[in-house]
Amino acid sequence: MLRLPLLLLLAYLLGSLSGALLLGRLRGVDIRTQGSGNAGGTNALRTQGWRFALGVALIDIAKGALAAGLGLALPAAGGPGAEAQGLACGLAAVLGHVWPLYFGFRGGKGAATLVGAIAVTAPLLLVPLLALWLLLLTSTGYVGLATVAAGLAAVPASVWLAPGDRALLAFAAAAAALVVFTHRANLQRLRTGTEHRFERARVLARWFGAR
Repeated sequence: MLRLPLLLLLAYLLGSLSGALLLGRLRGVDIRTQGSGNAGGTNALRTQGWRFALGVALIDIAKGALAAGLGLALPAAGGPGAEAQGLACGLAAVLGHVWPLYFGFRGGKGAATLVGAIAVTAPLLLVPLLALWLLLLTSTGYVGLATVAAGLAAVPASVWLAPGDRALLAFAAAAAALVVFTHRANLQRLRTGTEHRFERARVLARWFGAR
C-alpha cells in the first residue's frame, strides 16, 4: 500500500508531463519562446494552430483526470479518504503542470489539468464553471478573464452543490487561488487594456451587436 506523500509525488510527476512542451519537442519548437511565453493551450492555439492546441488540451486534461483517478482508486496508508485523496492528487498534478520538474519548473497555467481533475472527482461542479467560462469567453473574447472568473466561482459552486463537503471546498479554494496567481499577468494586462482578445470567440457579442 502506498503512502500518501508518495502518491502525491506520483501525481506531481504525472502533471509535470506538459502537453505543449512534449508535443513541441516533436515539432522542434518551444512555445515558451513564442507568443505569450506560456506552455498552455491558448498560447499553443495562437502560435501553432488548432490541431496542436487540441493535442495539448487533451494531454493536459487527461493527466489531471488520471492523477485524480489514481488518488480515488489507490488507497494510501493513513490517507484522508478516497474523495479527499483524489482531489489532493488532482491538485498535485496541477502543481506539476505549473512547475514541471522535467522542464525547468516553467510550465502552463493549470486550467486544463484542473478540468481533468474536477471531471473525475466532482463532475457536476464542471457544469456551472464551464457555463460561466463559455458565457464570458463568447461575450468578451478574453480567455484569461473567463478562466479566472470560473476558477473563483468554484468556491461558491462547491458550497452550493456539496454543502458540508470540506474536502471539495478546500480544493476549490486552493484551485481558485492558484488560477488567480497563474493568471496575474492577464489580470494586469486587463487593467491596462493590453490583454489579447480572441475576436472570433465573441459569438454572443456579435449576436447582440456589442462593440
